Amino acid sequence: MNAADVFTKLDVELKPDPSRTVIRPFRFDYPEAFDRKPSRAECVARHVMALDPATRDRMLDLLHDAMRQRHRNVDNVFLRRFDQIKADIGDIGVERDCDRLLLGAYFSQEYAFESAALFNPSIVTLPDQDPDDQSIRFLLSLRGVGEGHISSVTFRTGTWDGATGLTVDPASSQGVPPRIDSEDGEWVRMRADDSQDISETVIFPILPSQRSGIEDLRLVHFTDHDGVRSVIGTYTAFDGQTARCELLRGINEQSFEMRPLTGRLSGYKGMALFPRRIGDRFAMIGRQDNVNLWLLYSDDLHIWDEGMRIMGPQYPWEFVQIGNCGSPIEIDEGWLVFTHGVGMVRGYCVGACLLDKDNPAKVLARTHSPILFPSAEQRGGYVPNVTYSCGALLHKRHILLPYAIGDQYTAFATGSVDDLLSVMV
Repeated sequence: MNAADVFTKLDVELKPDPSRTVIRPFRFDYPEAFDRKPSRAECVARHVMALDPATRDRMLDLLHDAMRQRHRNVDNVFLRRFDQIKADIGDIGVERDCDRLLLGAYFSQEYAFESAALFNPSIVTLPDQDPDDQSIRFLLSLRGVGEGHISSVTFRTGTWDGATGLTVDPASSQGVPPRIDSEDGEWVRMRADDSQDISETVIFPILPSQRSGIEDLRLVHFTDHDGVRSVIGTYTAFDGQTARCELLRGINEQSFEMRPLTGRLSGYKGMALFPRRIGDRFAMIGRQDNVNLWLLYSDDLHIWDEGMRIMGPQYPWEFVQIGNCGSPIEIDEGWLVFTHGVGMVRGYCVGACLLDKDNPAKVLARTHSPILFPSAEQRGGYVPNVTYSCGALLHKRHILLPYAIGDQYTAFATGSVDDLLSVMV
């Protein structure tokens, strides 16, 4: 068997949908050289309040006609936004709730969070399932890109029968960003109480480190030594100049946390957590030097100072660099790691390697040619010649591998562990 024959591509695809939007804050200020008092925000608010009440009421009716068709609890969203900006507009005599709603809308914007791209998927099983069931339910994370190339995280659920039968549940028409519940420095706890389905939850940049995007979430079911399981994801936070790795914990719940990783090896893209400790230590796979696959260890989940290079580019399709395509998967033979390699014309292909179960620094085998690559029918996109993934799902020695095409949309493939191991050397 050839490596290219291990996986069967399915007909299921997820494409960007510009009709899905969220309401997010909108700010406007004078350029620094023209800054003056009253502030631009106060000037706009005074213009609104200078209108007669009947006109303001008609404007609010028009706003409701448009927004209530696409957003649930929109009044609460605009009232919360007014509370956030009321200190910026001064005491201008806003006494009616309808005026607070109207002003909140002036300082908000509707944003199509997946209008340009929906890609770089990761996948885990949903909790409380019997591993002996033929079909399993899963949670899929996706990177959505909208206006200004801002990346956020959105979700889907679905069912896989362990073979070629795959159903992705329709996404809700609603898009709801979680609300900040508490902050402690750069450690933020969020609540998704307004979401009635996880496909409604859209994690949009909220920290300064995320200003230009939250990229490439890699999900894993982590089981600690006390038996407690939780869904943890590592992602790249990008502020427009620098990237660093941050951690999301508990996304399958109504409340979850986001916090940065620290340590000398944390400021890099593409770190993926092992699903359990190795010995007594946490472990990750990364690409700290932008070229090679690295193994990292830590006694603290949030501090990463120690690591080593374990595998470098060896074949033409990966001569530029290699990295992981999601968290390692534990199988009887060791740790199965899906990898990406970069070659000619910045083409991204997907491969795999097998690491020793007790000593993951030891590479037991690897694919000498890619298992997924930009084919003639899947070559174009927002960024051409890219095939990429942020995680795969194992069920009874079979693998479901969601993958991105051209940094634009998402497709799926299935294959068996045994076939994959047979093409490794």
